[in-house]
Amino acid sequence: MTRILVAECKQEVSSFNPFSSHYADFAICRGEDLFKYHRAVREEIGGALEIFDEQADVTLVPTFGARAITSGGTLAAADFSRLAEEFLNALRAAGPVDAAYFSLHGAMSAEQEDDPEGYLLAESRKILGEKIPIVVSLDLHGILTDRMLEHSDAIVMFHTYPHVDFVETGRRAAKLLMRIVRGEVQPVTAKVEIPALVRGDELITATGSFGECIRAAQKIEQSAAGLSAGMFIGNPFTDVRELRTNSLVVMDGDAVAAEKLAIDMAAMFWSHHEKMQVPLTSIAESIRIANTTPGTTVLMDAADATSSGASGDSNAILRELIADNFSRNALLPIVDPAAVEQALAVGPGATIRTTLGGAFNKRFTPLECEAKVRMLSDGHFRSESFGVHWYSGMTAVLQIGTITVVVASRAVSLYDRAFFLANGQNPQHFDLVVVKSPHCERHMFADWCSRQINVDAPGSTSANLKALGHTKCPRPIFPLDPDVSFVPKAKIFRRG
Repeated sequence: MTRILVAECKQEVSSFNPFSSHYADFAICRGEDLFKYHRAVREEIGGALEIFDEQADVTLVPTFGARAITSGGTLAAADFSRLAEEFLNALRAAGPVDAAYFSLHGAMSAEQEDDPEGYLLAESRKILGEKIPIVVSLDLHGILTDRMLEHSDAIVMFHTYPHVDFVETGRRAAKLLMRIVRGEVQPVTAKVEIPALVRGDELITATGSFGECIRAAQKIEQSAAGLSAGMFIGNPFTDVRELRTNSLVVMDGDAVAAEKLAIDMAAMFWSHHEKMQVPLTSIAESIRIANTTPGTTVLMDAADATSSGASGDSNAILRELIADNFSRNALLPIVDPAAVEQALAVGPGATIRTTLGGAFNKRFTPLECEAKVRMLSDGHFRSESFGVHWYSGMTAVLQIGTITVVVASRAVSLYDRAFFLANGQNPQHFDLVVVKSPHCERHMFADWCSRQINVDAPGSTSANLKALGHTKCPRPIFPLDPDVSFVPKAKIFRRG
């Protein structure tokens, strides 16, 4: 029997979020609980298990899984040390194995370790041995480092943004691993480093120009010798030494073809890169538009996107709405545990004097306000997107005039409507809705709202990349520097 080890460690961070992430921000699974969880949800390991379960000669070895409950700031050094040690100890306890599948993210970052995924792979090799095949699945927002490629046999990445191919990515990774295990293929990888940080609607793979690159990658994978291909656009908010965009092609033994195809895909991407930025509208102008637009106007506050690593406690738009005496019905999310505690103390129907915002990110001055407590909840609910359990901590719905604010005790992803709906608020019943995410699936908002506006708000995940203050990423790089040139060159990686 072929023993295949399975492990997971996933988090995406913003280096510009001043509030560190900690061990408590992760959901941990050990042993069989890892498979029990993933057989019930549609993520990468779940897809991989579908393929592995079809192999009569495979024994699976579940080890350790750590999934960040939501994105956040840089992981504190002691907390990463604890996570890494538990991850690696589980591998040590697994005994000899013939292959390994790792579900990672790629945009993790810790104090004193820019490349946690690369570290885990390098240390895993010391435990598992240099000869066994290791296949890794990554988010296309991952920062693809040389160390990751040096210690894995092949990388498989998402092909969609917004991401809907979690299961499919896991299946692709498992199929490739089985081909390597059975001696059918010998992977060789080409990577081209592209000096660009990109955002915006052009990255939506179904409709934007970035989709041209993804379709080229899928064509490569469908070819006789193609094993894996895709683009890593990185996470502009994870400011680390190897942050950039990369094209990646994995071929069966053909380094020349891998190099050419990776260069071609990188050149294709570069031909579109200048339009891969977000046109932003000021907060004041966004509110003016919402005031005069029939139906629902959605303000996309990507600068405080919790799924991208922000703290979720920006009150910038709320402050402007109150100052502007906004008279239409508005709906906003915010993270502020102290305000929730006040609401819990008095209960629904009561009025509190409180502050909102700036609970974690001190760039936001707490906003004094009087609010009526409308609802309270325990913060347990399931995501609309995937049915996964989410937890926002104790949560309060507060009313400030015509403005409804859903206040969480802890950050939760906001790329669908689940947080609002779980707390009794249907976005379709409001004239203005603030969505703290750069993108959502079309049916969540775009298909029914009157207008969507990308707001130029302050925050640690702002699409105004020049304003963030990168200090580590390689320079020059678009759009942080003018007149960036690019001549594509490939690096080749192969094991054995």
